[in-house]
Amino acid sequence: MTPGQQKAIVQKAASELGFSECRIARCEPAAHKEAFRKWLADGCHGEMDWMERTPERRENPQLVMSGAKSMVVLALNYWQGHAPPSQQQPSGAKEAKGIIARYAWGDDYHLIIEDRLADICSVLEDLGGAQQRGYVDYGPVLERDFASASGIGWNGKSTVQIHPKLGTWFFLAEVLTTLDLPVDTPSKDHCGKCTRCIDACPTNAITAPHHMDARRCISYLTIENPGPIPEEFRKAIGARIYGCDDCLDACPWNRFAQTARDAARFSRPQLQRMLLRDFLALTDNTFKTLFRHSPIKRIKRHRFLRNVCVALGNVGTAADLSALKEAANDSDPLISEHAQWAIDHIVTRLHLR
Repeated sequence: MTPGQQKAIVQKAASELGFSECRIARCEPAAHKEAFRKWLADGCHGEMDWMERTPERRENPQLVMSGAKSMVVLALNYWQGHAPPSQQQPSGAKEAKGIIARYAWGDDYHLIIEDRLADICSVLEDLGGAQQRGYVDYGPVLERDFASASGIGWNGKSTVQIHPKLGTWFFLAEVLTTLDLPVDTPSKDHCGKCTRCIDACPTNAITAPHHMDARRCISYLTIENPGPIPEEFRKAIGARIYGCDDCLDACPWNRFAQTARDAARFSRPQLQRMLLRDFLALTDNTFKTLFRHSPIKRIKRHRFLRNVCVALGNVGTAADLSALKEAANDSDPLISEHAQWAIDHIVTRLHLR
């Protein structure tokens, strides 16, 4: 069997498993490894200390898996259609609801993709691959570099990967293999003069084209950031309680996006119906139950309620004060401090003094 025939079998299997795209890149040092090192040196990764551990492994897949020749790069569409009304909640509405990033509306994408990666690994093994290793964004791989190298879109000015038919709404995954498969043609950058993603960022986290300062990014502040949200960014967070899609939403390439085959798994309607203050009643156990199999579960109750309090401070009403006063007495200082901030801001904003 020729390498080309092997590649065709892998791509057919990926399509049958629901992946929107499957392309091949060479396992060689990443194109932007120097830029990555400078980004780390400048501290733009914030408290994501894991990113600075063994950066050389992130830059070179040969150091991750000796003998790796090809990287199978996969894209999985998660576009669920247009946002439900609760995701378009205007500031100051009577019943304040939170905004959650699209990718976290439903089941954890790791759980959705991991089993499929195992199937791809089995196909590669059957084709003669001596060793395979799959990753869903948690592995030491600069995945957007290799996605661009494989031809799965290009790295946009927001640093988000853009696909000509999926827009910005897709997950990336990779499988390293010792099989020597024919590589695909790299993508060209089609952003042109467009700066919509840069202009859309509420906190000016995109400090230059293709440069993101995570310390200013709402997704970082509400997810990866383990401590208090800096006060200078709290107002800009608005009603967002987990992540931010503003730079993704702004991309004009999204006009080609089509509803995902797995759209039902990427949506939990009950979350869209919950009021912000309802979340404040969650205990550790009820939080775990509500967010079972959700990516939100990873940040735990204290960080999530921190986010909820900030959102209530921005869009909440007098009806939310009672729940916030309860939260202000929470034993976790991260929750209590942000709850008191929210109370003060609602009182000031609505002239309740």
